[in-house]
Amino acid sequence: MHRIEIDRHWLATLIERERLAYANRHGESHRLHDKATHLMGGVPMTWMRKWSGGFPMYMAGAHGNVISCVDGHDYIDFALGDTGAMAGHTPKATLEAVAHRIATAGGITTMLPTEDAEVVAEELSRRFGLPYWSYTLTATDANRWAIRIARLVTSRPKILVFAYSYHGSVDEAFAVPGPDGQAISRKGNVAPPVPLHHTTRVCEFNDLAGLQRELAHGDVAAVLLEPAMTNIGIVLPEPGFLDAVRDECDATGTLLMIDETHTISMGGGGATRAWNLKPDIFVIGKSIGGGIPSGAYGLSADIARRVGEFSDSGEADIVDVGGVGGTLAGNALSTAAMRATLMEVLTDAAFEQMIALCDDYTAGVQAAIDAHGLPWSISQLGARAEYRFTYPAPRSGSESAAAADDDLDEFVHLWLLNRGVLITPFHNMALMGPNTTAEQVARHTELFAEMAAELAAGGR
Repeated sequence: MHRIEIDRHWLATLIERERLAYANRHGESHRLHDKATHLMGGVPMTWMRKWSGGFPMYMAGAHGNVISCVDGHDYIDFALGDTGAMAGHTPKATLEAVAHRIATAGGITTMLPTEDAEVVAEELSRRFGLPYWSYTLTATDANRWAIRIARLVTSRPKILVFAYSYHGSVDEAFAVPGPDGQAISRKGNVAPPVPLHHTTRVCEFNDLAGLQRELAHGDVAAVLLEPAMTNIGIVLPEPGFLDAVRDECDATGTLLMIDETHTISMGGGGATRAWNLKPDIFVIGKSIGGGIPSGAYGLSADIARRVGEFSDSGEADIVDVGGVGGTLAGNALSTAAMRATLMEVLTDAAFEQMIALCDDYTAGVQAAIDAHGLPWSISQLGARAEYRFTYPAPRSGSESAAAADDDLDEFVHLWLLNRGVLITPFHNMALMGPNTTAEQVARHTELFAEMAAELAAGGR
């Protein structure tokens, strides 16, 4: 199939038009942003500056998968809080559980357990297979604490990650291979405490030879991976790669640590269940609390036993100040939210519906790409899909990073936003939630096809 070349002058014209339309539609958001002089960068969290258009849209409310802005517009939300709101905005069961905990039962955080904590741990075990769990407030914290546990039980200093993987703000994870293959910081990494090669080994996703080379040093405590890369665009594992990772970990005495904070989009048991993965340590966050800050990590029976031995001997202070806990972790509010969200909202049946809708979403985008000869690709991961401005689809993080195109990002995001559809600002990800409808998917398909036709008109 012939793929056109994007006319950059035409693209610049379209971007300018969409910027003006965005500014005209969002005067109140612009005013609020301009008066936010006490916020660093004018936003509550610096990544909010990544919204296209020069300033972020301000939210007035959100329900299901629809967001309302302060300028009076409603948007079909395919971003869903970059997975944090995968369950939908203010899901009924979660809202009722949180309201009960706050208004009736009382006690948001007391440093005491509630029954909800065990119910959630049992459900996580059912879904992901690991028998023992501990709670955090974010997946970032879960990764940090789990990394310490991996180093403890292996007596090894380093973690292996894949180039351009994402595991929150974990220091060890912002690594790419340098010219000699040694880990160096990704461009823009903020003040790493030590050079990355002291803590990290790195190779490309889907590169088995590179993984074998790095593990051969014998100093890697754990391989930390997402079953598919998600934050640099979706990069899917090639057939057999994940099984080979497990085999190489076993052969070298390395733990396998799987982060499913995003890849839970594969289903109720994430990619771990869908692809029959066997992690030693498991990490998850964001979606499981229905929007209430929540995270968790799970341990295999063997790892939990070894941690217990270190704790019992006094070599590691797991109980108090050993760096694997936080005062608010496992609080009564977050465990109540997790129980309701997992048991009543993000159920296996809900995922079946979400994935079916994402099948339609992906097919619609692919049809428009093909119809207009765009040099793009789309990849799907269960209820999540993402298009990249390159063809064929990237097979590693570095390939996906090289395909980044800020101008096309801005154009696509603004074009859709100005017509009532929201996708994730950091990349071109769409996520289906329990409230997503076939009509909303069809609306995106219609708009995407119109956008592709207009863009392609300047490339012929």
